[in-house]
Amino acid sequence: MTAPSPSDAWQRLAEGNTRFLVGQPDHPRQDVETRSRLAASQTPLAAFFGCSDSRVAAEILFDQGLGDLFVVRNAGHIVSDAAVASLEYAVAVLATPVVVVLAHDRCGAVTAAVDAESPDAPALPPLIAAHVAHIRPAIDAVRRAHPDEPVDAADVIGAHLEATVAELLRASELISAAVADGSLAVIGAQYRLAEGRVERRVAVGLA
Repeated sequence: MTAPSPSDAWQRLAEGNTRFLVGQPDHPRQDVETRSRLAASQTPLAAFFGCSDSRVAAEILFDQGLGDLFVVRNAGHIVSDAAVASLEYAVAVLATPVVVVLAHDRCGAVTAAVDAESPDAPALPPLIAAHVAHIRPAIDAVRRAHPDEPVDAADVIGAHLEATVAELLRASELISAAVADGSLAVIGAQYRLAEGRVERRVAVGLA
């Protein structure tokens, strides 16, 4: 079977999200036969780098099944060596045509980072503080864009999504090269919790 192009892969994901959005999911490839077939190998349609939030499970949001998505998650989708290496494996070994960075509204990691900027904010546990500190550049970008307004966490979510896509491409020569040769697209998307809709916000390597 010919591997899907980046645009075809994104189209299939978008169609799956539409099924989820309207409440008519197919729940594909979740049967015993698929489970048995996948025991020997996998050829996922896409790789996802998303937030650990329990409400943001990519397989459900995009109505996919076993073997369809290669998923990497941490709180606030913070780029790290482990995350980049995992995504490089998806691209180099599994030949996934799309990497999707998936943000969502009401992100707890972003809210924690914004709240920590307050002078009277209680101190976060050290590891959490170090983790959400990676969101600070997005907060600074929002503050520069709206210097006379309080920082809005919703704006920071969008800025952090864009920064994550850019940082992923900077951090991985392998991923950047795959985008350059047309075999991969990197997409930044945002999930709307109440609506169930995934909106494409950034697309690199996709028409």
